[in-house]
Amino acid sequence: MKKMISVLAIGAMLSTAAVGCSNEPNTASNGGSGGDLPTVGVAIYKFDDTFMTGVRNAISEAASGVATVDIVDSQNSQPTQNDKVDLFITKKVSALAINSVDRTAAGTLIDKAKAADTPIVFFNREPLPEDMQKWDKVYYVGAKAEESGTMSGELIVDYWKANPAADKNGDGVLQYVMLKGEPGHQDAELRTEYSVKAIEAAGIKVEKVAEDTAMWDRVKGQEKMSAFLAANGDKIEAVLANNDDMALGAIEALKAAGYFTGDKTMPVVGVDATAPALQALQDGTMLGTVLNDAVNQGKATLNIAAAVAKGETPNKETTGYDLVDGKYVWVPYVKITKDNMDDAK
Repeated sequence: MKKMISVLAIGAMLSTAAVGCSNEPNTASNGGSGGDLPTVGVAIYKFDDTFMTGVRNAISEAASGVATVDIVDSQNSQPTQNDKVDLFITKKVSALAINSVDRTAAGTLIDKAKAADTPIVFFNREPLPEDMQKWDKVYYVGAKAEESGTMSGELIVDYWKANPAADKNGDGVLQYVMLKGEPGHQDAELRTEYSVKAIEAAGIKVEKVAEDTAMWDRVKGQEKMSAFLAANGDKIEAVLANNDDMALGAIEALKAAGYFTGDKTMPVVGVDATAPALQALQDGTMLGTVLNDAVNQGKATLNIAAAVAKGETPNKETTGYDLVDGKYVWVPYVKITKDNMDDAK
């Protein structure tokens, strides 16, 4: 009998404790009322992209005490991402944060979100302007790709002017190769266009020796650069890459061809200022990169999603960031060389 009473007493104590905990923040909550945290469904275009890993980590860190995040890998497949978004909506998340696989698919995702009245924040891959106007609860966080292209070109300009020997054949023309991201991606197209424009704007004549897509990928960058070298050899005087991973791949191909030993060098420029790129700057194998601020892109994305999930108007006061036209947060780029690499760190 005593044992039975003891068991009943313990059960009552546990029940009371459970009730007492019910007012604590529920990290699985769908709303922002009371002490509950809003939930944000986050879809990354693919997890093994170096830059997007930085953004993903920044979102997770910014969410602490602000929101519960569920981050999924779209595996570089738009149909897969569509399914992930459908699942988020079924789970009734408070807001969506989407790094699109295909920017032209944003309209479909917006339609899904609007039907469920779930605010949606796109980041890093900008939807088409007409899609951004489809609903008043659509936002975008990113950086202006033309700005990074201009800075990439300026890094080459500075090197060319400071090093007369960079003109290997003495013809006064900069012979370059270009490693592009995926075809049709606005960042790839604009970085390519504006990097060359910046060099020409400085009064330097240019000749494109070769150009090919390496899909933002380090291994593909190495393969493409190896092919460029095999076909063009010492004719190449500079390497422009739309991101650091492709630039690092190019550096590996250049090393295999005997560069970066003795006086044999090659200016290589990337974009993103990832940790491996900063190491390459330190080693002297990369000339420069452009800081694509993963931390602030991730933080702004999370802060906007959390604000709209709670029914707040996203602005400087509620998110910490200025929104252009009430929809866009533009995170500025920064030129990075060995001299100021601590700024990127």
